[in-house]
Amino acid sequence: MTIPDPTSDAIALGIFLALLTGTALLLSRYVSGVFAGELSHGPPGRIEEWLFRLVRTDPLREEGWRGYARNMLVFNVVGFLFLFSLLLLQGFLPLNPQGYGAFAPHVALNTAVSFVTNTNWQVYAGETTASYLAQMAGLTVQNFLSAGTGICIALAVMRGITRRTTPLIGNFWVDITRCTLYILLPIAFVASLLLVSQGVVQNFDPYVHADGYGGPQTIAMGPVATQETIKNLGTNGGGFFSANAAHPYENPTALTNLLEIFLILLIPATLPFVFGRMAGTMRQGWAIYAAMLVIFVGALGALYAVELAGNPLVTDLGVAGVSMEGKEVRFGLGGTALFTTATTATSCGAVNAMFDSLTPLGGMVPLLLMLLGEVVFGGVGSGFYTFVGFMVLSVFVAGLMIGRTPEFLGKKIDVPEMRMAVVTVLAPGVLVVVLSAVSLLVPGALSAMLNPGPHGLSELVYAFASMSNNNGSAFGGLDGSSPYYAVAGSLAMAVGRFVPAVAMLALAGSMAQKKRVPPGPGTLPTSSATFVLWTVLVILIVGVLTFFPLFATGPIAEHLIMIEGGTT
Repeated sequence: MTIPDPTSDAIALGIFLALLTGTALLLSRYVSGVFAGELSHGPPGRIEEWLFRLVRTDPLREEGWRGYARNMLVFNVVGFLFLFSLLLLQGFLPLNPQGYGAFAPHVALNTAVSFVTNTNWQVYAGETTASYLAQMAGLTVQNFLSAGTGICIALAVMRGITRRTTPLIGNFWVDITRCTLYILLPIAFVASLLLVSQGVVQNFDPYVHADGYGGPQTIAMGPVATQETIKNLGTNGGGFFSANAAHPYENPTALTNLLEIFLILLIPATLPFVFGRMAGTMRQGWAIYAAMLVIFVGALGALYAVELAGNPLVTDLGVAGVSMEGKEVRFGLGGTALFTTATTATSCGAVNAMFDSLTPLGGMVPLLLMLLGEVVFGGVGSGFYTFVGFMVLSVFVAGLMIGRTPEFLGKKIDVPEMRMAVVTVLAPGVLVVVLSAVSLLVPGALSAMLNPGPHGLSELVYAFASMSNNNGSAFGGLDGSSPYYAVAGSLAMAVGRFVPAVAMLALAGSMAQKKRVPPGPGTLPTSSATFVLWTVLVILIVGVLTFFPLFATGPIAEHLIMIEGGTT
């Protein structure tokens, strides 16, 4: 086990964030060019043209927010139906060397909704349930398409905010084609080769049966590297194996651990700078990035500190040092804390540790990051457009407080924009509160809580926070495989994904039609350090005020019980 060294870990974090920032800046120029059509030439351009003919769309024809939202929803409904059918029929389909049968209908429903909504909440073990065809043609394909959907919505929101006096915000079919063809596929291809070079499995071989210590063993094979790459790059989460990134076939070395964290954060960190370029002011992009970074570093520092302090109940037993139960002993506290923070700050859900084994306050950190709305840095696309919802809310509240005109980039914020921003910010949180409360009243749902007291409540709330915010990670200790949780979870994932997405597209359509007025003495600057801190404060206030009762009766109560020497 690696002995924690806070100084070395802090230096390593600084280097990591510097590399991430530099890469995001460079990538933002490329991404801006992709959506501007600057790369639509040569062989990729011919592939693009063929795909446009296939879906019968004109790349020069744009639509308003209603058309964009309609096409986005149709695209995702078709993806859901395809994946749902594939999971039910996998027993009759090829690339199934283990002969796995069909998913149970409620599990197939939950899984299809999960992957289409970029959640990847898994109530099954991939290596014992899903065929190679289901893993690749179903789950991996949706990892690309659901990630692309989020990025396209974010770009449409950027257009709506930066354009003036037009109802048009883009063409969804053009955006999803270019995003997949020029951004997701090339990066995923290169990253997959890097993972394979480090020992991540990529094959179609049957499972290996061997005589090992303690008796016969079955060693799972399969196309792991390709799914591992896009699940991180697209902030999808999930995993080929049930153990996720704690499995040595998914995450074999310290280099792959850092690479996977880097992939998780890369596109979410890039989009604020893309917005800065589209807005014509990189200061605005830096302001959004800085606000995200402040909360990210604060959360990481808090998680690291409380886990470094350890569990007093374990210390009283004479066991010194950091408790590594449930943590990734190969990478130490620093590697585990960084992965945990990154995966819940984004809507990724890939994990290399069991959150159920964190200290109470340590477990509250990933829970809080999700309940803030997945905006730090958030999922690919969804994090950015949800953050814009918070910025609109911040501008409006600040304008009311100081008597200035509520404007964002020279456009006045009116009642319609505020309504859409409020829906975006509050919809996932309302789902968490309502579904958690209902589950405490349903006998079958209550019996699925495998731990009593505050810890059991934390497990339940975490599950719905993960599904409603499209994260996909699990706290553990809750049996989510029952029909109740499959259906309730499907509802949470679908509403949590598409209600805020449509609301932000509506906001973008409204903003695109507005005129831009020159800044004056009453204009509130949204790229200043003061506004960055104000936005951070608004995000924290909304999250804490909404969910403080859940924190108080869950992790905080458990912490107080722990320091008094109790266990439940």
